[in-house]
Amino acid sequence: MSDVALLVVDMLNTYRHEDADKLVPQVKEIIDPLSGLISTARERDDVDLVYVNDNFGDFTADFDDIVRAALDGERPDLVEPIAPDEDYFRVLKVRHSAFYSSSLDYLLGRLDAKRLILTGQVTEQCILYTALDAYVRHFEVVVPSDAVAHIDPELGDAALTMMNTNMHADVMPAAKCLS
Repeated sequence: MSDVALLVVDMLNTYRHEDADKLVPQVKEIIDPLSGLISTARERDDVDLVYVNDNFGDFTADFDDIVRAALDGERPDLVEPIAPDEDYFRVLKVRHSAFYSSSLDYLLGRLDAKRLILTGQVTEQCILYTALDAYVRHFEVVVPSDAVAHIDPELGDAALTMMNTNMHADVMPAAKCLS
């Protein structure tokens, strides 16, 4: 347990959806910084690594089903570098915010987390809504701008600005998040 949690949000994706063609190029850009951040977190005892993923409306799926589907999806090359191993926390969510109808708030309380590093996809949706829910719960929020992927570039930039301005999130490169 530590007071820092690295959240990897919605990166276990089959890329079989209508926005996949817009999202994939952005995800390709964040894989290296994100996998580096995940590797650093795995090496440290003072960071809790938490994978949070949408169940995509399949309420019979468990987390391993989601991982398997993503690895068998259209872009396993975007999943393999960041795929969870057995030493991670995992939370299934049902909508945009990682907090909505999930056990995340309870888990973070048990971990005594104070600072959340939000990574993953989609900046202007799930990351933004998770940041807002984290902020109203009094977490310090960090968003590595090179470890979040957007669908719409203008909305992605606006979301980063909103998180920084309205939620006092620290927006910085992934390499600086755990330094």
